[in-house]
Amino acid sequence: MPKMKTNRAAVKRFKTTGTGKIRRSRAFGSHLLSKKTSRRKRELRKSDFVSSSDMQKIKRLVNI
Repeated sequence: MPKMKTNRAAVKRFKTTGTGKIRRSRAFGSHLLSKKTSRRKRELRKSDFVSSSDMQKIKRLVNI
């Protein structure tokens, strides 16, 4: 049986922390920024953690 291939698109989007959590970037921060408040745009720049319900799917894609 061959090895599982890593999903390269997923590897570019997700990073793992030392404790095993998976970080992701937030959506909706790339265009139509004039209608968004400064606070909202500032919050969108920060990264966030993958929810626990999606964790297993992401780990399978990234081969962790």
